[in-house]
Amino acid sequence: MDEADFEGTEVLEQIAAIGKLDDFFEALDSDDFGRAVSLMKKARIDSETIQIVVRKMKEAGGKH
Repeated sequence: MDEADFEGTEVLEQIAAIGKLDDFFEALDSDDFGRAVSLMKKARIDSETIQIVVRKMKEAGGKH
């Protein structure tokens, strides 16, 4: 998946499937990159998509 095709709802659906949506939002809100990545890996999100999410987190710079 490239960034132009990125669809955040797919990530959220996969996180929700493992029952960790609240934890994921908390990680995003606190810019806890390690926790966000860990949750995405547990949800079996591919590494390319994880990189996109991390890049978007950094670009947001705490402004959600």
